[in-house]
Amino acid sequence: MRDPLLAREARTAWLFLAPFLALLAVFFGYAALRTLWFSFTSYDLFTPPSFAGLANYRDIVTEPLFGHALRNSLLFSAVVTVAKTILALLLASFVNRMTVARGLVRTVFYVPSVVSSTVMTLIFLWLFSRQGLVTQGANWTANHWRQVLLFALVLAAAQAALVLLARRRYRDVRPLDPLFLVWALMAAMAAAWLVGRFLPTGDRSEPISWLNTRATVLWMPVTLWSIALINVFTTIPVLMLLYLAGLQSIPTALYEAAELDGVPKWRQLTRITVPLLAPVTFGVVTLSIVGTLQMFDQVAIMGDAAPIESRVTLAYYTYYNTFPPGGAPRIGMASAGAVVLAILTLLIVYLQRRLGVSDKVN
Repeated sequence: MRDPLLAREARTAWLFLAPFLALLAVFFGYAALRTLWFSFTSYDLFTPPSFAGLANYRDIVTEPLFGHALRNSLLFSAVVTVAKTILALLLASFVNRMTVARGLVRTVFYVPSVVSSTVMTLIFLWLFSRQGLVTQGANWTANHWRQVLLFALVLAAAQAALVLLARRRYRDVRPLDPLFLVWALMAAMAAAWLVGRFLPTGDRSEPISWLNTRATVLWMPVTLWSIALINVFTTIPVLMLLYLAGLQSIPTALYEAAELDGVPKWRQLTRITVPLLAPVTFGVVTLSIVGTLQMFDQVAIMGDAAPIESRVTLAYYTYYNTFPPGGAPRIGMASAGAVVLAILTLLIVYLQRRLGVSDKVN
């Protein structure tokens, strides 16, 4: 016989869930079914929809813009998901090891996620414009790459030499010790100023185009790399906080035992931190995949600053067919694109769960 107390708790739980389930059914379930139906019709918002069978799916498969959108979405999702997962874990590990001003640093890191995505995108658009700081800095670096290379080589050599000399007396000297880094920076700046003056410089005057270009790097458009940088910068703080919460749940005794056994920091990261954070990593990767495949706002804000094929994603492809410039809405093709995006998202998340990151501690 069922426990009356458990039955009453179950009824109470369903009562609290009822409003959410009702809203989910109306705003998600109905919308999903309606979109699926429109994907099999010919509809332009002005005349009643007429059944068209698989014509819309056949049209998007043969349309070049859909091919660009599919390729861009998959490449963008892969690059951004990997970058956000690795950087979020490293930032969380850095903050977790801090003993002073941890709250302040955590707050500063979280600021990009608090600021509106529109504002951050506009800031980055200015930075990547022809007169923006990033463009001007890249132009200067392209013209002075020999001086930059000299600075980097002297910096690395001076830091390595100082650390090796110090380790002859003291064992616990970090490779990036701040005191030695200051001296290495001074040596590198002196070398770049004294020797760099005699090195030739380039004469590139045309600014590097980050946005209004069809060029690709590693099969992904340069414009999309710029959007990826914006996306990583604005969303990584949330993922960092997830990792930080997971790190604080790992017993410190494990790290103390590893320290006593002389295990290096990087081995502690790969043997203790990463395996115990598997459930958090699963959530981070899943959120990143879903979010990147649905990338729309930052692409839309960019507008005509970049060619459509260099920035289009599946989400933006759906919008582009709903409100095409100078043409009638193609709701059937937009709905077919949305259905393909939904199926692709579910498939990738399923494959990630089965073959990728586990949601259980190894």
